[in-house]
Amino acid sequence: MIRVLTYPSKRGEYFLKKLLSRVEEYPAKLERYVQKIGKEVKKGGDRSLLEYTKRFDGVELTPLELKVKEEEIERAYKFIDKELLSAIRYAIQKIKRFHEKALPLSWFENYEEGITLGQLVRPVESAGLYIPGGKGGETPLISTVLMTAIPAKIAGVKRLVMVSPPRADKSLHPALLCAAKEAGVDEIYKVGGPWSIFALAFGTESIPKVDIICGPGNIYVTLAKKLVSFQTGIDFLAGPSEVLIIADEKANPEFVVWDLLAQAEHDPMSLSILITHSKKLLREVKNLLPEALKKGFRSEIAKEALKNRGALILVKSLETAFELSNRIAPEHLEIMTENPEEYLPLVKNAGAVFLGSYTPEAVGDYIAGPNHVLPTMGLSRFTSSLSAEKFLKKINFVKYSREALHKEGALVIKLAEEENLPSHAEAVRIRIKGE
Repeated sequence: MIRVLTYPSKRGEYFLKKLLSRVEEYPAKLERYVQKIGKEVKKGGDRSLLEYTKRFDGVELTPLELKVKEEEIERAYKFIDKELLSAIRYAIQKIKRFHEKALPLSWFENYEEGITLGQLVRPVESAGLYIPGGKGGETPLISTVLMTAIPAKIAGVKRLVMVSPPRADKSLHPALLCAAKEAGVDEIYKVGGPWSIFALAFGTESIPKVDIICGPGNIYVTLAKKLVSFQTGIDFLAGPSEVLIIADEKANPEFVVWDLLAQAEHDPMSLSILITHSKKLLREVKNLLPEALKKGFRSEIAKEALKNRGALILVKSLETAFELSNRIAPEHLEIMTENPEEYLPLVKNAGAVFLGSYTPEAVGDYIAGPNHVLPTMGLSRFTSSLSAEKFLKKINFVKYSREALHKEGALVIKLAEEENLPSHAEAVRIRIKGE
């Protein structure tokens, strides 16, 4: 069911090498197919959106039904569970509090006499949020609405546009609508799939184009984001969910088992790995997994994930465990050890870190505050989680006085002439000539 490995070993190194090359390679044929959809949306606008929605979602809409009306949102509040609404509002406050602290500010400084340098921090004008439907729209990804909309609002984005596939009755789930309203989404459209990504990027009669698109999706949505990324900002290209747990002999094996399954139930290609130096813990986790799988509601998906990318790895020391973790660069890293904070200096690559036995990754998905839109496939080696900063632009500015340019102009001229750019040199020379 799940492979048990020791490291270092030939089998362990072979498995690790496979993980290190886990970046999704999409078939060229599939990319050409998605590209064709993009061309049709660019040409056909709303008509193409409606055709694809009818063909793939089985829902026949008119152009006037694409946009969610205010009365639909008001009606959603009558159907949503009140405890769920309270949980949404609580999560919003926690997410806001965390993301506000990471907001960069404009600055300027007089470096030398006559020279002022600085940076303007400005939000993009508009952002598109893609929210997957999930089982015909009956399992709404409420948390994804909050994790994409709130950082954008904190950054100061004026126009937030959400797209999500419609349900069979032409509606969106009440919880999804309420979450969007509470998080500050301005416009909501009943459209999903790759065609909705192209609509956000190119614009249609009903959906004005946006400056950046965020949110997870299936392989078709991911390819659409890749194809529009040359002209529209995106968060990043995300793959299947991942968790890597580093645990010592004092870790509770049941906690470990359910945290492994919490990721495995997402997708057959999800990554769920335990690395420990405790033979006892590894043995207990292995023995508990089959019984835990029987209790799960998505057991078949989890079984497939554990078979494909699951592993229990025995190492000689926790230091070795962190070396392996940094090479794998997981989306979620759980440190389930005594005094887990002591090991933070060893962490170099991870999307997010969860410290201690009572910090399951699930709290990060919903209410802790940090964003759950995280780099997968080892991309945490060079990129970070979604934040307010993703919706901001940094514009440098420079001011030189006459005296400052006279002082440094000769250096600029020398460098420009060395690069064979005489007009650059003359643009400076003409200003300081004769002074």
